[in-house]
Amino acid sequence: MPSNKSVSDAPITQFVNCRILKDHKLQREDLWVREGKILDPEKLFFDEQGYADECVDCEGSIIAPGFIDVQINGGYGIDFSQASEDVSSGVSFVAQKILEHGVTSFCPTLVTSPPAVYHKVLPQVKVHNGGKHGAGVLGFHLEGPFISTEKKGAHPEKFLRTFQNDGLQDVMEAYGSLDNVAMVTLAPELARSRSVVRELSQMGVTVSLGHSVANLSQAEEAVQHGASFITHLFNAMLPFHHRDPGIVGLLTSDQVPAGRTVYYGMIADGIHTNPAALRIAHRAHPSGLVLVTDAITAMGLPPGRHTLGQQVIEIQGLHAYVAGTKTLCGSIATMDMCIRHFKQASGCSVEEALEAASLHPAQLLGISNRKGNLDYGSDADLVLLDDALNVKATYILGEEVWRKGP
Repeated sequence: MPSNKSVSDAPITQFVNCRILKDHKLQREDLWVREGKILDPEKLFFDEQGYADECVDCEGSIIAPGFIDVQINGGYGIDFSQASEDVSSGVSFVAQKILEHGVTSFCPTLVTSPPAVYHKVLPQVKVHNGGKHGAGVLGFHLEGPFISTEKKGAHPEKFLRTFQNDGLQDVMEAYGSLDNVAMVTLAPELARSRSVVRELSQMGVTVSLGHSVANLSQAEEAVQHGASFITHLFNAMLPFHHRDPGIVGLLTSDQVPAGRTVYYGMIADGIHTNPAALRIAHRAHPSGLVLVTDAITAMGLPPGRHTLGQQVIEIQGLHAYVAGTKTLCGSIATMDMCIRHFKQASGCSVEEALEAASLHPAQLLGISNRKGNLDYGSDADLVLLDDALNVKATYILGEEVWRKGP
């Protein structure tokens, strides 16, 4: 017999014995799901006289919205910036593996590459919802090649580009297409970047500032033209200086247009950012903090040499270096590890730590009407966690896609 006749015959799942993250607080209430969406139980009871077909006992777990990683270069031996005939199978492999870390959606990230790589890789991976097969793809994050030579980090210098006569034309020549692109990281001090920032933003592409020597006024100007994110704050930018705070100064700038938020990525792996710097950023601008892994090929692999884009990298303990140097080139951290480290290092609440990996990235990408929260009508992308914030199970659109073994 269907659960209710008035709206839908689809089965209803009720999650019980849980604390759900809602309205910025953990609340002891049940969570109801139907057809991949979160249901309003009042409407269900009073309008439809419905009931649950399946009951999931969460055994006291926390339920948080699924985590969203907007900067991940690969992992488990896969490098998204390596142009192969079958990039999508590599993306799918990583998508499947990150489910156990609570990630339900992500932006596969390409580091600076020659145009041929973009032209080959970008058409192969379409935006799609997650499921048993793996976390959903929200679109690519293209980090480079329009970045600063001085702050290139692990990006290969010979493939860096500048904007020539018509900035957007340069973008199209480099990337080939912006279909399936969610975000572009660029350096706002590059000549003719202003029009590029404006046009990309108008096209619905999130513009991020990073790998840059921009001063504060150049950064503010980019934000006024539509930029809304800072790629891995503190890393690959000018250090904070009291007379010109540079891009870091955006966290407390009074030149950000009313109603707009500047978000910033933090690699909270205990290596890329000193805990004191993490605390300064969080206390200055808590609502903008977005946890990113910036994970590379070697996430989930043993120590030794691996590839990242066009570079050889070396894993030593928890550090990933450009081989033969002490230049960091991404992390080998997982999202759940970053959440735990961020909470411990910043002293923030459980709610803040979880929202930095769910609500904030969804707001940044403009998808918080369906992702990043447990509001009625949102996608039922869920993570069940214990009190120490270890992942116990992951759900996408109400379907269990991973569960920790006994």
